[in-house]
Amino acid sequence: MFSKITKILYSTDLSQSSTLAFEHACSLAKETGAEIYILHIIEALSGEATLALQSYITERDEHLTLQQERVVAAEEKLKQRQDYFWQQCHLDDIEVRQQIKSIHVIEDNPASAIIDLATELSVDLIIMGTHDKGLLHNFVGSVAKKVLSRSKIPMLIVPLPKKDH
Repeated sequence: MFSKITKILYSTDLSQSSTLAFEHACSLAKETGAEIYILHIIEALSGEATLALQSYITERDEHLTLQQERVVAAEEKLKQRQDYFWQQCHLDDIEVRQQIKSIHVIEDNPASAIIDLATELSVDLIIMGTHDKGLLHNFVGSVAKKVLSRSKIPMLIVPLPKKDH
């Protein structure tokens, strides 16, 4: 018996070109009736960056406020991208927006966060885009490559178009 797709996790880096991967998620959701869960990860600061930040900002509350501001800024950008995407959609496709069940913005290691949320939500498919940067990293991109190598959940990796320079 074939697996049925009922839950899709779409992971975005918020780049304008990642819209193509979202289009694929919406298309599949429309065809299958699947729920869509959206995830954006703000990469956690490295140890060195955290130490540098702490040396300039000594108040713990200010440090936490800066972290919260990063999440709020990402949430706002994601909301703007979603609003723009749905404004551009054909009327027949707008109904798919109702299949979006949640939007998550998390500060963490990207590959781990994708796998953890996909597992927690029991999704059937992970969809993400990748940038062209060379051969296998070159083929899928560093985050997509890490998720692909560690995930037991099927993935659809959408090559994102090259930017015109």
